[in-house]
This record gives sequence, structure tokens and C-alpha cells, in this order.
Amino acid sequence: MERVSTLTSEKRPTSEPTRIVVSELSKSFGSVHAVDRLSFVVEPGQVTGFLGPNGAGKTTTLRMALGLITPDSGSATFGGTPYSGLSRPIAQVGAVLETVFHPGRTGRSHLRVYCAAAGLPDERAETVLAQVGMTDAGDRKAGGYSLGMRQRLGLATALLGDPQVLILDEPANGLDPEGIQWLRNFLQHLAHEQGRTILVSSHLLAEVQQTVDRIVIIAGGKLVREGTIAELADPARASVHLRSPNAAALQKSLLDAGAQVETLKPEELTVRGMPIAAIGHLAFTSGAELHELRTATTDLEEIYFRLTAGQEEFKGTPTEPAPTPSTGAPASPPAAPDAPASEVTT
Repeated sequence: MERVSTLTSEKRPTSEPTRIVVSELSKSFGSVHAVDRLSFVVEPGQVTGFLGPNGAGKTTTLRMALGLITPDSGSATFGGTPYSGLSRPIAQVGAVLETVFHPGRTGRSHLRVYCAAAGLPDERAETVLAQVGMTDAGDRKAGGYSLGMRQRLGLATALLGDPQVLILDEPANGLDPEGIQWLRNFLQHLAHEQGRTILVSSHLLAEVQQTVDRIVIIAGGKLVREGTIAELADPARASVHLRSPNAAALQKSLLDAGAQVETLKPEELTVRGMPIAAIGHLAFTSGAELHELRTATTDLEEIYFRLTAGQEEFKGTPTEPAPTPSTGAPASPPAAPDAPASEVTT
């Protein structure tokens, strides 16, 4: 089990809050429009999730923001300044897009090399190792680290300059459940308690929902939507869940009142089109006993797939079920006609 660090309650020295502004950013590779006039904002003091299908342009966008790829047009700025114009980037923006280390170096040695290159004292290596819970593993060679430990070391590298902004691409990959919970608490601590600006790209929608304050969804290189989960939810899909031994009679009363009602189980109903207070009042006046009444949680996965439907890079086709053999028929399919080896599929 990976060692998990505890979060310090100490306040970070005050620094200028930094907003990330992506404006009309575009990039093409030949005939492929990887990013197409993309605009969004990442606010300080929040964790923002950056979501989209494979091939949506997320990594290209992050690389352009960090000056690793030159955009065809548009801009990405940190507090109004492009990355290339920052006076001391390591102390302003930390990023992890890939976790690549020399396998023969220890984690501590890796961090000290970066400290020397950036003009930072070696003590910063010790500080960030403690922050990510790797003090005891610092003298082990990186080549022997698990994927989760390499992710932690990458995060430690990004934190060396104590930056106001963190940009992380799939930071939870390889972490065990305990590590994922640690990462969630750590990022929220950096944003909410220290006022940092956090942008996280991830495919783990359930974890994103528990971690982020806002989300930016892109597909085909274009912005689909941005906002809080509540803002992106379809009001028409808002629902109330109730449980009652009088569910059948209550369902009739709700339908008579104009609500949309779906039966989940004999004693459980999902109600749409009626406020939760009105449902509770109707149950009271009709004499129905309620064991549970709550607003259903908006599911990020449902929002994501609704907004990105049909824009996946690779889409499989449904497989038709095999026909059921009739009585007396052979269980195996009949032999197919001979075909060249290059046309045979398995």
C-alpha cells in the first residue's frame, strides 16, 4: 500500500491569484483540426476538470497553453501573460503531462536535479516529497516505482517552484483507491485553502465529480459546455426519489397533479416535473407514509455522454446476438465459404 501524506493546515504565503484564459485557440495538423477556436476560463481557488473523448484535443490544448506547441491562432494566458512571457515559469505554473524519469535515479535525486536547473535549494525536494507522501521512498530508484508512485513523483516535480497554477493530465492513473482519495483531498486543499488554480484532465468521471468545482467539456476540438455540474444539468431531467409503502396510491396522486412518475421498485418512485416541497406536501395531504424523499444527485457521467454523444474518435458497432439454434440443429455455426487468409477475421 502506498504511503499517504497528511495535508498541512498551514497557509501558503499570499501570491497573486492567477486566472487561465484560453481565447480562440486553434491548431491543425495537416487536414486534421485538432483544436478549433477554443475558448474557456479557469478560475483561481477552484479545481476545474477538463473533459472530452479521446481525440477531442485536450492534450494539444494543454501543450499549446504551456508553449510546447505553437498555435495557428488564438492565445492562452496565465494572469494575462502567455507562458513564454512568464518571468519565472517554474514558480508560476507547474504541469504534469507525462511521467518520465531516468530509471536509475532515485526520486530524491530526480527532484534535486530539477532544483539545480531551476536555481532552487535542495530543501524544496524534501518539502515536495513530504507533500506527496514519498519521503520514505525518496531514496529508491524511480525505475522500481509503481505507476502510482511515478504519478506522485511527477506531481512533486510540478510543485517544486511552489506555483500558483497546476495543470495535470490524468493525475489519478495508476493510483489505488486510497491514493485517489488522497489526490482529491490534496487538490481541493491547494485550490480551496491556498487559492491555487488547478486544471485537471481526466477520464475518471466518477472521481472528477467528487473532486472538481467546474468542468470544461470539449469534443472535436471545440468547446461543448463549461460550468458547474449543476449548471450543465438538464433541468428537464431533474428528479426526486421517494420511497413509500403507499407508492401505488401516491403515484396516482402525482400523475393526477401533472407530474411524470417512474416506478423503480414496488415501493420506490422517481418523480419529474414537480418540486420536492410540492411532492412532500402532496404525500402529507393524501396520507401517504414516506420513508425517503430526496433530490436525485446529478450524475456527471450522464451529463458528459449526453453532451458528447456521437463525437467519439472511435465508435464500435453493436454486435448482433447469435441466433438461437433450433431443436436438433448443431450447436456450432455452419462452415463459412473458403476465403483468402487476409480476409478471415477472428
